[in-house]
Formats: sequence, C-alpha cells, structure tokens
Amino acid sequence: MHADSPSMADLAAFALVARHRGFRQAARASGQSASALSEALRRLEQQLGIRLLERTTRSVTPTAAGALLLTRLRPALEEVSSALDVLNDLRDSPRGTLRLNVPVNAARFFLQPMVDQFLRAYPQIRVELVVDNNFVDVVASGCDAGIRYGERLEQDMIAIPIGPRTQRFAVAGAPSYLAQRGVPAHPRDLLQHACLLGKFLSGAVPPWEFERDGQKVSVEPDGPVIVTPTAADFAVSMAIAGHGLVYLFEEWLQPYIDAGQLQPVLEDWAMPFPGPFLYYAGRRHLPAPLRTFIDFVQANFAQLA
Repeated sequence: MHADSPSMADLAAFALVARHRGFRQAARASGQSASALSEALRRLEQQLGIRLLERTTRSVTPTAAGALLLTRLRPALEEVSSALDVLNDLRDSPRGTLRLNVPVNAARFFLQPMVDQFLRAYPQIRVELVVDNNFVDVVASGCDAGIRYGERLEQDMIAIPIGPRTQRFAVAGAPSYLAQRGVPAHPRDLLQHACLLGKFLSGAVPPWEFERDGQKVSVEPDGPVIVTPTAADFAVSMAIAGHGLVYLFEEWLQPYIDAGQLQPVLEDWAMPFPGPFLYYAGRRHLPAPLRTFIDFVQANFAQLA
C-alpha cells in the first residue's frame, strides 16, 4: 500500500463507527477507545480530502461520500475478516466475537442458559448481544445472526430452530382489578376493559390474538398505558398495580401468577404459536464463532427443538 494510502485499520474504524452510528457505541462494541476511533476518522478524512461522517451531539451518520464508500468497503472488509477467520480452524479453541440480534423475550428467557454454557465451553469467544424487537436486516445491522419468530426471511438466509418450539401469550390482571371490573369471558369482552398495550418503534400496535376450538379472534383493545417491547416489565408492574390487563408471553407472566400478584384470564383462548429460529446469511464461509455456536446449540439444546 502506498505511504499516503489509507490504512486498513482506519478504513475498518470508519466502517465500525458508521455501522454503530456513534463513536462511543463503536468503542463499546470493539473494545477500542472512542478517542482512537475519532483520530482514525480524522486521519482518514484528511488523507481522502472528503468528509465521510456527519457528526452531531446526538448521532453520527455517513455523508453521501461516506455511504458510497461504505457500500463498496463492507464486502471487502468481510472478505478480509473471513480470510483471517480461516486461521481459527487451526486453533484448538476458536476465538473472536459472536454478534447476535435478538428479541427481548429471547434474551430474558431461553438464551441465557445457552450463552452461559457456550461461554464456559469456549472462553475465548466474546458474545455481543443486540436486544432489538424491530424487524432488522441482520447482515446490514452488523450482526452474525438473529433470533426471530416466523417472519419472512431475507433472501439467502438459513433458519434453524432455537428455544421452545411452541409458545403462548397469556392475559392477566391484578385480583383487585378483576374484582372491580369483572373477569372477561370472551376476547371481545376486552373491548370493555382497560388494557396495557405494546407498540413497535414503527408505531404499529399489534392486536391481541386468541384461538379456541379452531375459532380465531383478534381484538384491538384500548387502555391507559402503551409501551415498546423493551419496557414490557413496566406494563407488568402497571397490571400488578391494578391499572389494567396485560397480554404477554406466558413464561413472562407466570412468576407473578404463581406469586398471586396476577390472575390469568381467558386461559382456554390462549393461542399457541411456533417458537423462534436462529437465522443467518447462507454464505459459504461462516465465521468460526457463529459456526461453533450453531453446532453447540444443535448438540446441547436439541430437546427444545
């Protein structure tokens, strides 16, 4: 490389900061210092003679030139990473970072024991968990793999079962609330109740869905509180305080039901749905940390599948 040419390290730093939309976020993800990344960007922009990132106090976004460079640069950096990762096959124990994009309930429930045992078996692998209920492109987000429920997969994606294969949503309310407002006997009765709702960052408020004896019912109730999925615990606390009914993963509500803080309703209407999948790009060479994780999950947690 010519003496005046940008270094591969500086180009990689630019791609990292652009992907994470911030110096501090990129620093946390990579283990480098924010000041070192900032210096790399300053040096790169000076060498190229063009601004690559727009920096504000709230965000960092690529300029038109930066976006163009990133589009061409990302495949090259992935090729370099794959080439270096081949050396992992020669090691007794693989190393590197496994980046997973997962929904809140996966991080809260079934993923924890998997990652616990995985890190004990492979101490040189680092797991970076991005908890995100939005429908993101795993590759574009910079993650190696994602966990999602039955959404249509992007082209060339591979999906394998992970976690419980059947799950249910449950509805519950505080005994004090139900004593005051009555117990719903049919999902349509929820339209007369205060319900604690969830909303995706896109603004969509999903309906509450039920099924009994082959009959499916979907309702769109109203209520005093709306939360995004990452704040589901807030909705649960509001339900316990008597502000309304909550609709959430059964395993999320079960401890509060067992403790008597919440009482389940419409149990015979709880609709089962297929469990989640781990999905990843079906490219020829998988990074060693991801390949190791896939093999580990299939060998040790097949009973969940």
